[in-house]
Amino acid sequence: MKYTPEINYNADHKIWSGKDAPAYFSTDLSIGEITFHEMQRHPKLTAQISDTENTVLTREELFLNSKRVASYLRNLKLQQSDIVGIIARNTTHIFAVAYGCFFNGMAFHSLNINYEQETIEKLFDTTKPKIIFCDGDEYEKVKAATHKLNVKIVTMRNHKEGSISIEEVLTTPVEEYFQPARLEQGNNQTLAILCSSGTTGTPKAVTIPNSPILANFCPFVSISDVFYTHSTLDWMTGLLTTILSGIRSALRIISDKNFEPKDILLLVKKYKVTLMVQVPTHMAQMANCPEFEGDCLDSLLYFFYGGAACSIEIQQSIRRRLSPKCGFYSTYSLTEIGGLGFLNLYFDQKPNSVGRPTDGSKLKIQNEREESVGPNEVGEVCLYTGRYWAGYYGNPEETRKMRDNNLWYHTGDLGYVDEDGFLFIVNRKKDMLKYENIMYYPQDIEKVITQMPEISEVCVFGILNPLHGDEAAAAVVKKLGAQLEPQDVIDFVAKHLKAKYLQLNGGVFIVDDLKRSANAKTNRRATKDYCLNMAKKN
Repeated sequence: MKYTPEINYNADHKIWSGKDAPAYFSTDLSIGEITFHEMQRHPKLTAQISDTENTVLTREELFLNSKRVASYLRNLKLQQSDIVGIIARNTTHIFAVAYGCFFNGMAFHSLNINYEQETIEKLFDTTKPKIIFCDGDEYEKVKAATHKLNVKIVTMRNHKEGSISIEEVLTTPVEEYFQPARLEQGNNQTLAILCSSGTTGTPKAVTIPNSPILANFCPFVSISDVFYTHSTLDWMTGLLTTILSGIRSALRIISDKNFEPKDILLLVKKYKVTLMVQVPTHMAQMANCPEFEGDCLDSLLYFFYGGAACSIEIQQSIRRRLSPKCGFYSTYSLTEIGGLGFLNLYFDQKPNSVGRPTDGSKLKIQNEREESVGPNEVGEVCLYTGRYWAGYYGNPEETRKMRDNNLWYHTGDLGYVDEDGFLFIVNRKKDMLKYENIMYYPQDIEKVITQMPEISEVCVFGILNPLHGDEAAAAVVKKLGAQLEPQDVIDFVAKHLKAKYLQLNGGVFIVDDLKRSANAKTNRRATKDYCLNMAKKN
C-alpha cells in the first residue's frame, strides 16, 4: 500500500496531526457528480454480484438503474431538501437507490433492519422522509411506524400488498440528456443521514456532508479488486463502500443474509475477494468456525477492521490465516466525521493500536479538567478534522455536546497515545454498548425492568462476548418481601422487547444493593465488577 499516514506532534499544545493532503477529486464536484462520471467508465465490467439472489449487474446496468430511480424521484417532484428513507438489506437494487439519491442531491436516512418499531418511529419522525425503500420483511413494521407521515413505501424484495415494488420503479423512463443535479447549498449539503444514539438511549440522526473527501477512501483500489463488507447502508462502512464501488470500478460482492461465518468464508474463496472490511464480532465468529482452518482467505490483499473492541487473540488469529501479501489494518473513527479517523498500518509493530490520525485529522487526549495531556497519559480521545458538519439532524443540543466551540469532537472513548503517535483505546467513557454491531444503551433495558412490581432498583451493564459483543446483564434489587428469580426478569424483558440485542443475554444478578459513587449515583462499572466476582465465587 502506497498510502502511509504521517504524524506530527506539537509538544506545546499536546496535539498529534496527520499530514495535509490535497483532495483526490475537484472540490467543486459533489459525490453525485463524481459517481455519475465514473460509473460511465468500463461499462461492460461486472459491477456487482449478489451471492444470495444470484444476480449479476454490469456497471452499465447499475448506472441505468440508478438513473431510473433518480428519474422516479424527480417525477414525484421531490426537492433536494426532502429526505429519502432506507431500511434494507444488501439486495440487488438497493445501491441503485443510493446512487439515484446522489444524482439528485437528495439525502437518504438509512436505518438498521433490526430496529424496533418504536425506534423507527422516533428516527423517521425526526427527518420525515417522503418515500421509504425497505424490504418486504420489514414492510408492516415500517408502515406502522410511519402511519403519521404521508409517505410512499417501496419494497426491495418479498413485496407486500400496498407497497410499490422496486421493479415498478425501475420501469421509469430516463430522459435522453439526464444529468446529475448541482447541489443547491454546495458541498456542505448533506449527502446521507446515518444513525447513532445519545447517552440517554434516544436515537440521533447523524448528517454526513456531501464532500469529495469521502471519495478518498481507499484511493489504491483498482478495477482488478473484488471487495466485500457485510455492512448495510446504515453503517459508515456500508456508505463508504457504496461510494467506493461507484467511483473505482471494482467488483463488489453482496449478500442479503444474516452473517454466517461459514457462508462468508466460502464467499471470499469463491469470488477471490481482495479487500474485506470486518467488525470484531464477525472476526471472532470466523476465527471460531471450522472452515477457518482452510485456505479461504488466501485471495485477500487488504483486511480492514474496526468499529468496536477486538481482543488481541482474535486479531492474531485472523492475522495468522492471511497470506504474507495481505495488509492487516485496524481502523478507528466516528460516524460524525464522515470518514476514516485513524489507521494502523503496522500491526506487527503496534498490535492492538487503532493507529495514527489520517490525513487532515488532529488528535488530543483530554483529562477530566479538560486539559490536553502528553504521551502515555490516559484521557478522553478528541478528534478534529476542520471539515464542515451540520450536526445531528434536528438536535442542536446533542450536536453541541459532541463537538465543542473549537470544533473538536469528543468521542467518549478513553485512550492514550504512545511515543510514536499511535492511539490505544482503553475504555468507553459513555455507557454505550454494542451487540452484533447494533448500538444500544443500558437505559433501553432498565426502563423496562423498572416496570416490574417486584423490583426496586436495577443496573444494566455489558459483558463482553467475543462472538457477539456486549451481552446485556442486569443487577436487580428486590423489593422487601418480593419473590423473584433471575429467569422472571429475563422473561419480562423478552416479552416487552423483541430485538435480540436488547435481551438479557448476559444473565441476571439479584443483589442486596447496587454499588454507588460518592454522590450516591449508581456506579455501573463497580456494580458490574461486583456481580462478576460474585459469579466467580459461585
